[in-house]
This record gives sequence, structure tokens and C-alpha cells, in this order.
Amino acid sequence: QVQLVESGGGLVQAGGSLRLSCAPSGITFRIVAGGWYRQAPGKQRELVATVTSGGSTNYADSVRGRFAISRDNAKKTLYLQMDSLKPEDTAVYYCNAVLVPTETLYWGQGTQVTVSS
Repeated sequence: QVQLVESGGGLVQAGGSLRLSCAPSGITFRIVAGGWYRQAPGKQRELVATVTSGGSTNYADSVRGRFAISRDNAKKTLYLQMDSLKPEDTAVYYCNAVLVPTETLYWGQGTQVTVSS
């Protein structure tokens, strides 16, 4: 069974940085397109950033200029570089990705990011 595994979450002070990673576990499928979402306590899950198969990126207004989504050259890992973190960025972060050759959308299990003031 294909699963996406996220890593890189943790506790950081405001103004700090974290880099989240997301990759298929136990299988060498490639990531065609994907995104990062987050859900804070008591709130709905919201889009953070996406990247298309052509490499175009899109960001939520709240993170534009501070976060960057990318893929490695082999397209086997999705990243989210988060700089200038704020307490309001605290949430569980989830990745999703369309993998080939299955061309199926998968979700990760989430990783906690906590930003202290």
C-alpha cells in the first residue's frame, strides 16, 4: 500500500525556519504534482502551497514570500521550506501528491508544526 510520509515538523521560535519533506514510503513512485495543507485546532484544513506538473507554484496569501514549495530533481520528494515563522503558522501540516505510474492522489498522515512567541 502506497503511503506518503511527512517529516521535519517540530517546535520552533517565532522568526525561525523549518523544512518539511514528503515522500512515498517503500516504493519508488515519482511525484507529478502536489501540495501542502494545514489544519489548526478548531479550524478547517486550508491550502498552503501547491506545485503543478509543469512546476508552477501557488501560495496562500498568508505564507507568500515566507514559504517555498519544491520537488527534488528525481521528483521523489516534496518539500516545504518555511522561513520567518509566526505563531499563527502553528498547525498540523499535510502533504498530498499525485504519483506515477498510478496517477492517483495520496495524502500524508500529517506532521505537527508549533511556533512559539
